Amino acid sequence: MIHTEILATGDELRSGALVDTNSAWLSSRLEESGLAVRRHICVGDALSDLTAALAEMSSRAEVVLVTGGLGPTPDDLSAQAAAKLLDTELELCAEALEQVKAFFRSIGRDMPESNRRQAMLPRGAQMLPNPLGTAPGFSCVCTGCVLYFLPGVPQEMRRMYTQTVQPDLVRRFRNRLEPNSTRTLSAFGISESGAASALQDLGRKFPDLTLGFRVHFPEVQIKLTARGNSRDVHPLLDRAAAWVQARIGEYIFSATGQPIARVVEDLLRSRSSTLAVAESCTGGLISHWLTEIPGSSDIFALSAVTYANEAKTRILGVAEETLQRHGAVSEEVAREMARGVRLAGRAGLGLATTGIAGPAGGSEAKPVGTVCIGLSDQERTIARRFQFSYPSREANKKMFAMAALDLLRRRLTAGQENVNA
Repeated sequence: MIHTEILATGDELRSGALVDTNSAWLSSRLEESGLAVRRHICVGDALSDLTAALAEMSSRAEVVLVTGGLGPTPDDLSAQAAAKLLDTELELCAEALEQVKAFFRSIGRDMPESNRRQAMLPRGAQMLPNPLGTAPGFSCVCTGCVLYFLPGVPQEMRRMYTQTVQPDLVRRFRNRLEPNSTRTLSAFGISESGAASALQDLGRKFPDLTLGFRVHFPEVQIKLTARGNSRDVHPLLDRAAAWVQARIGEYIFSATGQPIARVVEDLLRSRSSTLAVAESCTGGLISHWLTEIPGSSDIFALSAVTYANEAKTRILGVAEETLQRHGAVSEEVAREMARGVRLAGRAGLGLATTGIAGPAGGSEAKPVGTVCIGLSDQERTIARRFQFSYPSREANKKMFAMAALDLLRRRLTAGQENVNA
């Protein structure tokens, strides 16, 4: 395996003001390509720290990827640190300068003089084009280690890696790469430890696979990984995925790593059906998840965030007597909300949530984390009550939304009314 390390730079990352998503994204892509990422390191905007980190990493790794520090301000020091590492000077790269100027021309502005420093690269470095921003990247070699310097802006970094760095890595290490083949199954309603316990025999059954788990709250992702990309690998992953389904299939909502909103939309589309959603406690989160997907207008008819009781009555037709007798957080109200929004949206199905996300507002009978979910179609209207116990309002809202979509998924796939969540 090709020893690879990632260096993230910037005081905002070091201090925690920003989250380093670049390293996670790069690690995933590098591992898929067959490069073993051994370390992530983060340093601030201090030239001595940057230079020391580069020296240490290049002495033991074959590949180092650096993100950040290519901007036009005095605290952007990646090129200067690379020059010190290589014991050389910075020099103006005409190709890099033209790229920076071309970017400003494309937006109808003259290049500020401060951006000229972005074209100052270590002597002998190879410029990497940046089609989305002003910061050219560059690559260089130090004691047998190839270093790639990429922008810190995520979309710029990802484009540069995909278009330039990844092909260069393939060219350099073609005969040593062993790409990974991964199958991701997504589950809801089972804990990471519960899934691990249920699947503990997978290693014995499939010794050529690696089993991994990732909590992407509120779902659990089960990752099956095989080294290589031959024809023999994919049938092996198919058999292993079927084995996982046989043990925890009731919790699996996707065998391809798709988000639950995509799964539900595909099911609705395959049935030529539409959905209307009424949300109280989830505040529009379900609708947001659904409408993030391009083409959702094919299946999404109506969204109503009916937080107040008066809105539930006026817009959805919930009876005042039902609210008074059972309270807003009740299966009875959830049923009337689901039926009301389905009729209002002239949709095939209606989905509704009403609950207590917290941190206040709970009672002994209905504690924080209580949610009632209604589901209505032309044949019947049901409601189910769930109890979650997460301390934060955000976590409870995500669990409520996920439980609602999972209930809908189960109805669409098997007509089941119960959800083990």
